[in-house]
Amino acid sequence: MAAPVVDAEYLKEIERARRDLRALISSKNCAPIMLRLAWHDAGTYDTKTKTGGPNGSIRNVTELNHAANNGLKIAIDLCEPVKARHPTITYADLYQLAGVVAVEVTGGPAIDFVPGRKDSMESPEEGRLPDANQGSSHLRKVFYRMGLSDKDIVALSGGHTLGKAHPERSGFDGPWTKDPLKFDNSYFVELLKDSSEGLLKLPTDKVLVEDPIFRRYVKLYAEDEEAFFADYAVSHKKLSELGFRPPPSVSKAKTCTVLAQSVVGVAVAICVVLLSYLYEGYRRSK
Repeated sequence: MAAPVVDAEYLKEIERARRDLRALISSKNCAPIMLRLAWHDAGTYDTKTKTGGPNGSIRNVTELNHAANNGLKIAIDLCEPVKARHPTITYADLYQLAGVVAVEVTGGPAIDFVPGRKDSMESPEEGRLPDANQGSSHLRKVFYRMGLSDKDIVALSGGHTLGKAHPERSGFDGPWTKDPLKFDNSYFVELLKDSSEGLLKLPTDKVLVEDPIFRRYVKLYAEDEEAFFADYAVSHKKLSELGFRPPPSVSKAKTCTVLAQSVVGVAVAICVVLLSYLYEGYRRSK
């Protein structure tokens, strides 16, 4: 499928969809599953074959039926009314925007979002997403395949601060944090505790404190939420843009928008100065 034309009107439509997603996610408390949708659509990317990635293919029944995607039809169905209101936006952009908004409305960092992803119905083979029962070598194999780093592995794992596992979907049960609808650094705080009663620690969570390289980042993020937020925003953006090259029209459209805003700002400033000058002249004449 062809990439969308990202002009000024497309950017406006993205902002309208962003507002709709904020309202939807806030009212339905569905931030965790929206973040999972964005992650799972993007997390299939392979740097060698240039396949998979954030292209909306997760809506394909074949891919949706992959075991790792159990339950994600809920998120896809929730996105459909937003897509219906904004039909020019690609599914690929919509799903990644939903992930960005999910982090934002739950108190997480602002993540730069660049639109222009094209849709695809070609799904990768099953098995590209992380297996929660595996260890550090598995995590590195999956993330390195995407072109991501050890820091990205730990920062993105912090997304488990939202939501909980469901036994009918993953075989695991329970939340990772005490407030699963708040995006903060508590996931890392809990990881460093010997025991966290009632909270979930998957095998792929535990290896983050067992592996010395991963542990360094866990300790940093547990002690410094701002550092976590800064690194998470960068890693999330990288994940959401795997295999994606923003079209030139994006920067042109953004430039035009900025210029238009600047012109308006200058015009307003001139009007204020003129009105002040006229008022002063009127006051002195009295």
